[in-house]
Amino acid sequence: MSDTRTDRVRHHAVVSGRVQGVGFRWHCQRAAGARELTGWVRNMNDGRVELEVEGPATLITAFLGDVERGPAGARVTGLVANEVPLADDDGFRIRFDA
Repeated sequence: MSDTRTDRVRHHAVVSGRVQGVGFRWHCQRAAGARELTGWVRNMNDGRVELEVEGPATLITAFLGDVERGPAGARVTGLVANEVPLADDDGFRIRFDA
């Protein structure tokens, strides 16, 4: 699989529903790590979760499917994702700033 700069994309997403207090950020981190994607995830003050993820477009699509399903105990009612400029993060991390 090619993973050059030209086939990489980055998406910013906001996830709503029961997505805090259920291990959602760790679920995202594991799903991203399994696909070697980079970016970050954090809780928002309004109860939603925000994330950015970068990597090959096909893997981003699969990752967003995992996010939409969520971990056990979560109930995703909305996922809005938009393409944003590449950022070249080093790994995928959980951010604790809201």
